[in-house]
Parts: sequence; structure tokens; C-alpha cells
Amino acid sequence: MLTSSATPSTDTPIVVGAPLRVLAWLSFLAEVIIIGTGGAVRLTGSGLGCSEWPLCTPESLVPLPEQGIHGIIEFGNRTMTGLVGILALAVLMLTLAAIGGRTLVLRAVWFALGGIAAGIVAYAVTAPFGLPAFGFFSGALLLAVVLAMIDSLRRTTRRRDLSALAWIVLAGVMAQAVVGGLAVVTDLNAFVVGFHYVSSLLLVCVTAAYLVRMNAAAGRRERAVPRWFAILTHVTGLALAATIFFGVLTTGSGPHSGDAAIVRTGFDATVLAHVHSWPGYTLAVLIAVLTIAAWLRRLPVRGWLLVLAAAVLVQIGVGIWQAREGLPEILVGIHMVLASLSAAAYTVVVLNIKQPVVED
Repeated sequence: MLTSSATPSTDTPIVVGAPLRVLAWLSFLAEVIIIGTGGAVRLTGSGLGCSEWPLCTPESLVPLPEQGIHGIIEFGNRTMTGLVGILALAVLMLTLAAIGGRTLVLRAVWFALGGIAAGIVAYAVTAPFGLPAFGFFSGALLLAVVLAMIDSLRRTTRRRDLSALAWIVLAGVMAQAVVGGLAVVTDLNAFVVGFHYVSSLLLVCVTAAYLVRMNAAAGRRERAVPRWFAILTHVTGLALAATIFFGVLTTGSGPHSGDAAIVRTGFDATVLAHVHSWPGYTLAVLIAVLTIAAWLRRLPVRGWLLVLAAAVLVQIGVGIWQAREGLPEILVGIHMVLASLSAAAYTVVVLNIKQPVVED
């Protein structure tokens, strides 16, 4: 059972049941899939398939027949956002139940109800003045989630790591919905769209981190690799971040703007493509060094480094292929999803640098 009527003591191990394990994996997969559906919106020119937010049109929540396939694709991605949010909420509630029993769950519910009430008030106050009332509603609800997270973490006496990760995913999904709406109302501003993608990628990493920590023992942890190896691993993370950053800028300056009526301007995509490759090749070299060293020294991260190396090698191959073929949509989409999986694999590597200490 995952619930109890009282808050358990600090040293009581939590029970992670099958429902939580399954939902945690589904949450991770959904975060990856929504990057693919979001990429489909952009790569098929469906970014403005729904002209409004949160409605699809001024009169309808769902796309109308005259909006064609573009409306269906854009609305499908919005529907996927709802599924991602439901999974994040379910994982959070089961996590709170496993960690703190009924008390933490009920407090979270009360904060949610307060957020909904505050959102309704914000909507009622702003709507008559022609302001983005639903945006204010979403903002009030997001604020309630942040306050609930702070309250919950203050009251959590064990496995605060799992609680924090679950809360971050839920808050992140809600914030992502707002950013997605902002992308629509700004006519697919390249920087907003790029931020939207990076935020989704970070949520993939957070859900991957949850899966790792869900299966890890609680308690003190210590470094299980040499100091130089840990430092080089974090340097590799900087190379990965730079590669993704310049990749986002390159895509934002390229031909796939998200809608046929929008023309990208600003950075030179050809120059950025070369700049994007520099940290990419540096990343590959660093991962090769780490992987060889890990296997020679039998370090605990060696298996996941092989996964990371394979993901990055495939990613480089797809990147070269798409550049030579003139950026076909399917390859660009695969490149986007692979970037998130590479970042997730790197997250797992970093989390395994330290191992639980076996107490006597």
C-alpha cells in the first residue's frame, strides 16, 4: 500500500508500488513523445493551425474543418499536453502518498482548490478589460502549485529528492502550456519557440532523474568515481548544453518556421550550422574519453556511458545526413527527439557518479 493515515518517520523506507513505477515511466515517455509531436507542429507548418489559445479558434475549442490537417496536428499536440499533465499529477500524488501518507496529499489538494478559486477570480477581474484572462487564470494556478511545492517540501521528512522532482515536473508542464500559448500569440517568435523546446527537453531530463532516484536507496551518497572523472563529466555537460543551445538557434534561423506565412530572419543558419557542430564534435570526443576510462577502471557508470555514446553518435550521423539532404522534415524531427534522449542519458550518468553509502 502507498498510503497511510499518519506521516511516517524519517528512517522508514518508502514503498514504491507498481502503479507509481508504471506511471513514472509513462510520464517519461510522454515527455519524449510530446517533443516529437511539437516538432511535427513546427515541421509541417502547423504552428498556427490553431490561431488562438487556449481555444483553437475564437469560437471553438477544437479545430474546424476549414483548418484542415494543420489544425488537427496543432490540436493533437495540445491534447498531448493534457495527457502529460495528467501523468505528472498522478505521479506527484502517488509520490506524496508514498512519502508522507494522507497528510501531504490532502494539503496538496487544498492548495489546488485554492489555486482554482484564485484563477477564477483573476479571470473574472481581467476578462472585462480585454486582457488575456485565461493567461491570468493559468498564472494564478501555477503560483498555487509553486506555493504548494514549497509547503510540501518543508513538511517532507524523507525522500525529499523524489518529492521535489515530481513537483518540478508538474509545475514545468503547467508553465510549458503557458509558454506554448505565448508562442501562438507572438506569431511563433523564434526565441519563444526555442525556449519552449529547451524547456521540454529539461522536463525529459527531470523525469529521467525521477526514474533513477526512484530505484536508488535513500541516505548519504558519496562519489564512486575519481575526482578528475567527475570534473570531466561535468565539463561534458557544458559541451552538451552548448551543442543543444546552438542547435536550437540554428533551427530557429532555418527554413522550418512553423507556418508558411512566417519567414525567419536574424542569424545566418549556414554559419550557425558550423558553430553548432564544434561543441558537437567536442562532446563526442569527451564522451569517448569518459567511456574508455570508465570501462578500463570498471566504474559504475560505464554501461550508461555506452548508451550516451551510442545516442550521440547516432545524433551526429543524423545531423550530418540532414545537412547534406537540405534539412528534410523527418530527419530534423528525429534530430530533435534524439537530443532529448541524449540529454536524458547524460542525466542518468551524472546521477550515477555518486552511490549510496552502505552504513555498518
